[in-house]
Formats: sequence, structure tokens, C-alpha cells
Amino acid sequence: MKKGLWILLVMIFFGQIAFAYNKEYHKPSDAKVLKKIEQWQDYKFGLMMHWGPYSQYGIVESWSLCNEEWINRNVGPYENYGDYFKWYEGLKTTFNPKDFDPQKWADAAERAGMKYVVFTTKHHDGFCMFDTKTTDYKITDKDCAFSSNPKANITKEIFSEFQKKNFMIGAYFSKPDWHTEYYWWPYYAHATRHVNYDPAKHPERWQNFKDYTYNQIEELMTNYGKIDILWLDGAWVRPNNNIPEEFEEWARYRTYNQDVDIPRIAKMAREHQPGLMVVDRWVAGEYENYLTPENKVPDEALLVPWEACITMTGGWAFNKGQRYKTVHQLINIMVNIVAKNGNFLLNIAPSPEGDWVPDAYDRLEGIGQWMDINSEAIYGTKPITPYDENNIRFTQKSKVLYAIYLPDEDETEMPKFVNINSFAPNKNTKVELLGNNGKLEWEKNGKGIIISVPESLTQNPPCENAWVFKIENIIE
Repeated sequence: MKKGLWILLVMIFFGQIAFAYNKEYHKPSDAKVLKKIEQWQDYKFGLMMHWGPYSQYGIVESWSLCNEEWINRNVGPYENYGDYFKWYEGLKTTFNPKDFDPQKWADAAERAGMKYVVFTTKHHDGFCMFDTKTTDYKITDKDCAFSSNPKANITKEIFSEFQKKNFMIGAYFSKPDWHTEYYWWPYYAHATRHVNYDPAKHPERWQNFKDYTYNQIEELMTNYGKIDILWLDGAWVRPNNNIPEEFEEWARYRTYNQDVDIPRIAKMAREHQPGLMVVDRWVAGEYENYLTPENKVPDEALLVPWEACITMTGGWAFNKGQRYKTVHQLINIMVNIVAKNGNFLLNIAPSPEGDWVPDAYDRLEGIGQWMDINSEAIYGTKPITPYDENNIRFTQKSKVLYAIYLPDEDETEMPKFVNINSFAPNKNTKVELLGNNGKLEWEKNGKGIIISVPESLTQNPPCENAWVFKIENIIE
């Protein structure tokens, strides 16, 4: 295996946690939803942002509140959980991202070739990054340091700037909520990520939680312009009869039925936002409109709508010590995903001051420069078997085959010959290199094709990181 691809695989599978996901898929019946999914699949590349008061201390988003054995609380001199919980929830009083400028983010995302955005309106800790009427645990509350800022309704500001650029808009929303008493009842201890009482024994309290969830989502569907995606996280909040045997232990070891009535929520949301894609993550059924493997590129192509959500660093939330993936690594990831019929959702975490670090802008600029030349091999393409051959990945558009050569990170010269065995040329086959004017010579090699690259190109490729050969009249 080539060195660069090996590094990429190690990074994805060992450097980050790879969660399981459902491969079962139920095609929606709503024609407007199907049309929206088709459009979204053509877009290929999106931006995700995890952001909240937790960014002030570089701690993992929400999870330090959860009392599970794998959690590491390494902030503050707090010897007991109760004091830590109070400290964490008090972070809203000091959260003041005065450098917040969503237009700057929208400009950079557009430059990179991104076409949609998914923003964390509420993570598991229950802190709302939008102006809800359901709780004072929100960015616009008078006790939040940022509340007097004209841009205090952060979700509205972000969605507005990206809507101006015709991005698809996705609202990330956590189904569990560890702040409200309707989910974590103070009467009991907060043992795990799950609801800490039995909804069957306390149906009124659970109904209050269902209504709380419904009302917050309705606010997002009615006060924030056109919304295209409702991205629901927290797969353990689900009906008990929809937990596969092979699913993760954290979803199975609690017997409580945590059904928040997604059909009711989806019906309401689509009345306000016709054609809305509902992504009830890892809950197989009609409300998981596309699959979402996390920090993982599947080994094989998935011939259903899917999206890999992957971090630009080693975590979802901001941390000053994070190392950012290189432009080369990110383009490799994108090409591998698109060749397997997926979309690439790239997470960038804003700082507590309200900006991205320079490395993030640098990576997006580098991706944008590559897309300036090669985007036709990405947008609107379809997968084609065998998807890959050695260090080449394939996409197609109509009768055009794109062969994307992925060099090692230190490989700056193009090879003199590129051999493709998976497709047989004919007398009308034409080959060109994107970013270069003129046709390339080729010859048939058994059932395949050998493309000759002139020395002027081997020494001076049209771009860095990956090279795309556009081959016409080779697909039957």
C-alpha cells in the first residue's frame, strides 16, 4: 500500500473513534423529499460546526457531563460531580465570542466548494445556540455574556449568511437534553447518557420532554428561513423496538423506551419546510433519509444516500492543541467518499472568541484551489464499479469517466504512464487532464488503457494533491 494512503487509513480508523452505523435503508415516499435528497447528493461537500460554551476550556462537547466510565474530566479542581455540573452549566455566563463573523465563514466555505452547512443548534448538554422560548439555558439569555451582542442569536446569523449564498441549511439537534428536568430529573442521579427515570412509570414527565423537544424543533423550522436538513443526533433516544441486536452497548443496556415520536415531529417540520430531509441518525426507518457513518469511510461503496461526517482535527470541539489534517489528506478523504457514492461533511470547530484558526482557512483555500480545476469530477457525479484501482478512484457523469490519481503526500511529479485495467478503450476514446489544454495520447493494454503523460506535465502538474484524467467514450 502506498505510504500516503496508509497514513490516511491509520488516521481515520485509529486516530479517531469510528462508530457503527445502520446499513439498512428505507427509501422515503415523499416526492419532495426524494427530490431534495437527489439535489443534496449532487452537492457532495458540506460544512459542519460544533460550537458552544464548552469551547472556552477546550473540553469535549457535552460529554464531560455524562457519568460513564470512559469520560475524563480534566478541567478544574472539582472532586465531586455536583460541583463540576454546576461549573459546566455556568460556562454560559462567560461565553462571549466577540469575533463572531458568520459571513467570513460563509465566504471561506464557498471558496472551498462547500454547498451545504450543518450547525449544532443544540448539543447533548442542552445549551441552545438559538433564541428559544422553552428555556433560559441559551445564548440569548440575559445571563449569557454574549446576549447583548446584535448577533446574539448565533443560529439565525449563521443560517442567514449561508442562505445568502444558496447553501442547503442543516439544523443539527440533539434528541437527548441533559439540562432539562424532563430528561435528567434532579430527583435521581445522572448515571449515564440515558434518561434517568422510567418514562413508562412517569408518562406525564416524559410527555413534557416530548413536547419540549417538539416545541424547540418547531421554533427552528419557523423562525430561521428555509431549512433543508433536520440532523437528529443521540441515537439512544429511540423506540425500544428499533434497537438492532448488533448495535452498540450504549444503546442496548438501558431498557427504558425513549420514544420521542419522530413521526409527529417530522410531520410538523415538513408542514413548515416541505421536502425537509430528516436524518434520525442510526435509527433505521423512514426518518433516516440518509446514512451517516461518523469519522469513518466505509470499506465498500454504499449505493444509498450517505454522508461521512469527519473532523478537520482530532475532535469535534475546539481545542488549542489540535493538529489540523493537511489539504492533501482532506482531498484524499473527499475523493474516497465521493467515489463510494457519499457526501463529505467536514467539521470545523470555532474558537471561544468566535473564529476559526488560520489553519482552517488555509485548508479550505487549498481545497478551493483544487476544486477550481477538478470540481467536475466531484459535483453531480455517480459511482461506477469497481470504484477504485490501486491509487486511482473513479467517478462518472453521463458517459464520461473521471480517473482521479491519488499521489503520496510527498509525490510531486506525475507518472509518465498511468495504467487503468478496469475499463477498455475504443477508437473514439479521448483523454485529457483537467487543468491542461489538449488531449493526451493513450494505447490499449489488454482490456485496459495506458495513458501517456508528457514530460511538460510530469514536471509541472496543473495542481497539487490529486490529478484527474477525464476519459470520454470508454463507458459502455
